[in-house]
Amino acid sequence: MEVTCLLLLALIPFHCRGQGVYAPAQAQIVHAGQACVVKEDNISERVYTIREGDTLVLQCLVTGHPRPQVRWTKTAGSASDKFQETSVFNETLRIERIARTQGGRYYCKAENGVGVPAIKSIRVDVQYLDEPVLTVHQTVSDVRGNFYQEKTVFLRCTVNSNPPARFIWKRGSDTLSHSQDNGVDIYEPLYTQGETKVLKLKNLRPQDYASYTCQVSVRNVCGIPDKAITFRLTNTTAPPALKLSVNETLVVNPGENVTVQCLLTGGDPLPQLQWSHGPGPLPLGALAQGGTLSIPSVQARDSGYYNCTATNNVGNPAKKTVNLLVRSMKNATFQITPDVIKESENIQLGQDLKLSCHVDAVPQEKVTYQWFKNGKPARMSKRLLVTRNDPELPAVTSSLELIDLHFSDYGTYLCVASFPGAPVPDFSVEVNISSETVPPTISVPKGRAVVTVREGSPAELQCEVRGKPRPPVLWSRVDKEAALLPSGLPLEETPDGKLRLERVSRDMSGTYRCQTARYNGFNVRPREAQVQLNVQFPPEVEPSSQDVRQALGRPVLLRCSLLRGSPQRIASALWRFKGQLLPPPPAVPVAAEAPDHSELRLDAVTRDSSGSYECSVSNDVGSAACLFQVSAKAYSPEFYFDTPNPTRSHKLSKNYSYVLQWTQREPDAVDPVLNYRLSVRQLNQHNTMVKAIPVRRVEKGQLLEYILTDLRVPHSYEVRLTPYTTFGAGDMASRIIHYTEPINSPNLSDNTCHFEDEKICGYTQDLTDNFDWTRQNALTQNPKRSPNTGPPTDISGTPEGYYMFIETSRPRELGDRARLVSPLYNASAKFYCVSFFYHMYGKHIGSLNLLVRSRNKGALDTHAWSLSGNKGNVWQQAHVPINPSGPFQIIFEGVRGSGYLGDIAIDDVTLKKGECPRKQMDPNKVVVMPGSGAPRRPCPQLWGPMAIFLLALQR
Repeated sequence: MEVTCLLLLALIPFHCRGQGVYAPAQAQIVHAGQACVVKEDNISERVYTIREGDTLVLQCLVTGHPRPQVRWTKTAGSASDKFQETSVFNETLRIERIARTQGGRYYCKAENGVGVPAIKSIRVDVQYLDEPVLTVHQTVSDVRGNFYQEKTVFLRCTVNSNPPARFIWKRGSDTLSHSQDNGVDIYEPLYTQGETKVLKLKNLRPQDYASYTCQVSVRNVCGIPDKAITFRLTNTTAPPALKLSVNETLVVNPGENVTVQCLLTGGDPLPQLQWSHGPGPLPLGALAQGGTLSIPSVQARDSGYYNCTATNNVGNPAKKTVNLLVRSMKNATFQITPDVIKESENIQLGQDLKLSCHVDAVPQEKVTYQWFKNGKPARMSKRLLVTRNDPELPAVTSSLELIDLHFSDYGTYLCVASFPGAPVPDFSVEVNISSETVPPTISVPKGRAVVTVREGSPAELQCEVRGKPRPPVLWSRVDKEAALLPSGLPLEETPDGKLRLERVSRDMSGTYRCQTARYNGFNVRPREAQVQLNVQFPPEVEPSSQDVRQALGRPVLLRCSLLRGSPQRIASALWRFKGQLLPPPPAVPVAAEAPDHSELRLDAVTRDSSGSYECSVSNDVGSAACLFQVSAKAYSPEFYFDTPNPTRSHKLSKNYSYVLQWTQREPDAVDPVLNYRLSVRQLNQHNTMVKAIPVRRVEKGQLLEYILTDLRVPHSYEVRLTPYTTFGAGDMASRIIHYTEPINSPNLSDNTCHFEDEKICGYTQDLTDNFDWTRQNALTQNPKRSPNTGPPTDISGTPEGYYMFIETSRPRELGDRARLVSPLYNASAKFYCVSFFYHMYGKHIGSLNLLVRSRNKGALDTHAWSLSGNKGNVWQQAHVPINPSGPFQIIFEGVRGSGYLGDIAIDDVTLKKGECPRKQMDPNKVVVMPGSGAPRRPCPQLWGPMAIFLLALQR
């Protein structure tokens, strides 16, 4: 089998074409998911409408050579939409269960390095309809609870939707409106969230006590059904009212069980009760049942505001709040303030001195302080004063002031904070006042002003504090661009003056400040010092990996550069070839500065010198490597994907051939390509066909072509193509080829499409238009279709005959386009004639255009024929000459006019080789169609000179 295949391949000629095949990327977005509508809005922007929860599928169809890479991005969506921050590198974008926040503009960017990238966009409109919310309110002046006679009531209905919802109000089963009832107003209020409609009942009457339904609708867009909510208004309807079983401020001891009841005192319908906690959720173990909230064994962390809310959609929700305070104390601090009048920073006899004591407590105002001296209660006198709530200190701070300090005042002072009568432990803080009590000083130990550590290691920054008492140390960063410490805090307190860092990183490098704290020490100007942290890390180099191609015998310079590192210098550079250490290259003379790169020069690329080179760069902390792959290998071929209709079928043998086309990437970078090794393997099979394809000098951009034969219908094949130079095999490229049923060039028989078959002769709907052509006959057309537009039957006049037409009723808009695209034809003649019948009847007729899409190098559409306006209730024929330069398709484009009376139809499309008839029949001389008053033409099979003669006799 393999030998036979090789022989067959050898019989096929090889072709080369000129340069110029490289083409910039072109892109087009099509949808393939669950779209509701795809249309163009008033600024010609493509809009893809989809229902929330459905699957979004967008495809970016690209052309160009080399094959473009596709990248999807998005803007104009929710700030929380993560897709904005990422990109999808794929021709197909798929989003499962799309959410409303994912609407916006999606961009497809295709680039291949030739020309500018192609960027196309489409706006995705996600549509949804939430459940409506109905609330009932009375006038502000009505302070009594009930809704009764001669009161005004507002029923407010709110909903979130896209597109905007339509509201319908009903009383019972009757729809309400302004004109129907003088006691009813329906309006849209200003300054509301979401969409809102208000039903106002003016001066309530007995008949107003009824059930009211708010029905919202988005008119079934995307198949979203209507939604409704009902409320029954009675003479007892009232907003909720509440009262609490405890005071609004509840102080308890830790460990107690707390129960709070929220009691309903009014409301009809019966309100719903809900408990919440701020900040954060309800405590773990808390139980909320109806209006009762229970918290077992309450702790200090459970303090906060507890809210009981009652709602029944009447009036505003009722809300009661309990401020739960669990007694606790923590963080006792003190400070010593020397005589501020004399601006002294030292404690001196004969001057004043103030000792301040504070503890963080809940509730703060219930804390009491007691002062002791040398273990005994301090006795107040003219020289010994106790004050509370000094404006210069935190709230609820106790201060002991010593006036005209005597030697006898030296001693140990103890401040005790407590909750009288509560089972909460006391907090105390002790201060010693003596001649040895001196303000603090701070310094950095010798040799510790600069700390150098390696990345990933721990580090310790130290500042020494002297003085009595010795205060804690506050650490912060000096660098403005790094205002936070590694802990994430702007300040960090250390009692021993040491800042410990675990696993330091390079971004922790910088200057750190240590300073004395104000509390637990002297209330004087802070003392401070600085420590420099240097974090050493291994080098970062470029290129990390590089593919170096060069022709045999030519020199190559390899360069490894240091991007960053600490230290920022190269201590050593070692070069290896295929893992073996090379002699060090000659030193590069560099002025006084440390080298930042290392170079290796190869005098000539040979087979022996080809391979992997590694440069290992070290900076005494670690090392990094630059990798170079040096060879004279040819780059890979680049397959040409834009070949129109590359499949050729052989019906007798049930085989097909395939036109394989490619260009060579950077052929001048290495030695000339001598031949290509082609291997072809049927998918899921092991046998491989191999063939060598000799070539002459290959130039950049030159299109190479080879015809694969004896491929079995309808199997797919993997093709591998490898270039060979004097060096040997280059990089291989592979692709999968598929069989597609080809459309042969038009012939002289059976070339008229009557649209009688559902396959409509291979015609397809264009994916890029706004709506589709419709196939119908007199029996299948809509009986409620618009009168005075469109044909009653096809060209034959029989009710069974089919034709294609565009329906211009809603939701079609002015300028909407429908395109019907023919199969792809291989051009085998210079001239062709397109003949067809058209029907353009109605006062809102837009335009009918015939376009020719050339597929020689990409797709290019050109206008060949156009007609606009009302042409009467008749079928008329057109003959359009075309001269395609290569494979082509014809496109019938119907454009919607200014209104719904603009249906356009076509029938009996013929494509023939050669020129069109020089004398075309007068379209006004046609027969009236039976039963419609419309002219009728003879049977299309007789259309010719004899038919024209017979028709003239009829006239």
